Amino acid sequence: MSITTLRITGMTCGHCVAAVTKALQGVAGVESAQVNLEREEGVVKGSAPVERLIEAVEGEGYHAEVVRT
Repeated sequence: MSITTLRITGMTCGHCVAAVTKALQGVAGVESAQVNLEREEGVVKGSAPVERLIEAVEGEGYHAEVVRT
């Protein structure tokens, strides 16, 4: 299992956090996902490819980039 930290921009409220969290949790291989609005950050545990995580976030209308894996 790996831990990936994403910087997620464009979120403005709790609904945004819920949408991004749900999208990340829907990616195959994700064991858990925690999204923080104030830090503009998502921490994902599991074996999902980073590309799929970014696609999931961007599919919800936000921007994501890898901070560390």
